[in-house]
Amino acid sequence: MAEGNNVLLGILAIILGILLMAFPLLGVFTASIITGLGIMFIGIWLIAHSFGTWEASKAISIVSLILGIIGIVVGIGLFGKIVAFSIFASTIIYLGGFFLIITGIIAFFSGAGSSPKLRGLSGIVLGILYIIIGLYALDPFYLGALIGIFLLLEGIFMIFLPKAE
Repeated sequence: MAEGNNVLLGILAIILGILLMAFPLLGVFTASIITGLGIMFIGIWLIAHSFGTWEASKAISIVSLILGIIGIVVGIGLFGKIVAFSIFASTIIYLGGFFLIITGIIAFFSGAGSSPKLRGLSGIVLGILYIIIGLYALDPFYLGALIGIFLLLEGIFMIFLPKAE
């Protein structure tokens, strides 16, 4: 069993996981607010950065300004919007799945390293699982439940697995 701090964090993760499984939209709404705010803050920082780098490089300054504006618009678009966040999360999961499948195929046929066939096959299988989970992540109820299940498992692991040193 783990020690002090991990046990408290584990219990907190279990409680939050159960709450998210009971009220999945609450978790997705909260995640959309946090993600939207984070992207807006990055956009604001990029705009400020663009003014600071104008003298050094006009090209970098313009790129930072454009990315900052896009960041603010995307952040506002995600802020509190459950469906937009679900689509965003699902798209990211899909991309991860496709990358896993492609790298799995490359590893399977490259023959480099130890057991390339097994690593490649595991990458392909995990990529397919990612795509399946991406289908469920499109629905905000399933996305909230997936986040809750993750927190529940993470809490259990934090409590019962020893701390890595």
